[in-house]
Amino acid sequence: MRQVSRGIDRVAVTFDEPNLVANAGLVLVATLAKRLGLERLCDATIDLSGRVGGFRPGRKILTLVHAMVAGASHIDHADLLRAGATAEVLDHRVMAPSTLGTFLRSFTFGHVRQFERVIGLALAAAWAAGAGPGAERLVVDIDSTIDEVHGKKKAGAAFGYTKKLGYHPILATRASTGEILHARMRKGSANTQRGVKRFIEELVPRLRRAGATGEIVLRVDSGFWSKETIAVLGRLGVRYTMAVRTGTKALAREIAGIAEDAWVEIDYPEGGRAEVAECTYKGRRLIVRRTRLVGAQAALWPDWRHFAFLTDLEGTAVELDAFHRHHAVVELAIDDLKEGAGMEHCPSGNFSANGAWLCCAVLAHNLMRWTAALGDLVDADQTLVVARTLRTRYLAVPGRLVNRSGRPTLRMPERWPWALRFNQALADLRAVAFAPT
Repeated sequence: MRQVSRGIDRVAVTFDEPNLVANAGLVLVATLAKRLGLERLCDATIDLSGRVGGFRPGRKILTLVHAMVAGASHIDHADLLRAGATAEVLDHRVMAPSTLGTFLRSFTFGHVRQFERVIGLALAAAWAAGAGPGAERLVVDIDSTIDEVHGKKKAGAAFGYTKKLGYHPILATRASTGEILHARMRKGSANTQRGVKRFIEELVPRLRRAGATGEIVLRVDSGFWSKETIAVLGRLGVRYTMAVRTGTKALAREIAGIAEDAWVEIDYPEGGRAEVAECTYKGRRLIVRRTRLVGAQAALWPDWRHFAFLTDLEGTAVELDAFHRHHAVVELAIDDLKEGAGMEHCPSGNFSANGAWLCCAVLAHNLMRWTAALGDLVDADQTLVVARTLRTRYLAVPGRLVNRSGRPTLRMPERWPWALRFNQALADLRAVAFAPT
């Protein structure tokens, strides 16, 4: 008698359930998007009238944004919002990928700037709802990144200092939360400092308008070091730590003049030593950290290596060195933009379309962080929330939309580990006051 298999090969698969929602956790983000009035903001701010595909930009932007929140990295991935009953947990009409492609190509540089204004208005609305710094110190990290692309039909893509074909956007992030406060697409051949003066002049007023009333501190790496940038920060009343290139002769002389007894040893991984001291460079405070290998590995690099930054902050050299090294958290936000999300891929051959795509990715990125902040989804032992964690715990949750006594109800998996926090977050987000019209 032939044995009947009871294993995995016996499982049949059909795609025929109209009430399933693959990413039912989108209801959290969609609830906040409604409270912030994002569709209305887009329709009122972005004027694409007369351009093919430009009608009602709000619903098209939110389709792209919610798809990116769910992990979309290509325009075609927006189709995941049209599967099953997913569209029922969103507060807007879900548009087809072909429509979205036409829509993105309708953008010009000026329309992208209008989209940037939407992000600023959304930031103000979210901060007014309780996600902002208020009167507390706001630490902002500015950095650039390379978005690698392939093919010869990407307008503006070029080989930069990394020798990779791509774009070179600049971003400003909030250190404590990872929010993207401002972003701008640039050509791949753009120098690191290209447009940074204007970028900062737009960023700081945006933060003030959004409700940041306390001290603002800006951290940048040596690629942004310039007298002009320092002058702009001084004019805007922004404090800073700014890395410098220690290979210049003038800086090397200043560092060599630091007395040996001025160096203070700090913690460093096993196999190396690190010390910190300070001096003055052109009338500004210069904090210097030197490191070297010890033990058997010292033969590889026996001499001291120096890293330095200028600052106008108060505090000891050791404290400020630790503060500036925390600038590295900007990479976490950049990784979240790229890894399995919107900026993993720039879809269009049109430069302005890719600029609008970047704005969609920024809005999706920020919506996830505002949802975590206002829904209290950040663990007590964490300072930042990683997008992958949010998606795994709260967004990529399967659900089935049913009708219970006339009320639409999402039936989620039994024994879901984060069910209580999900329900509490949804209640908190529904309690957020609607942004004024």
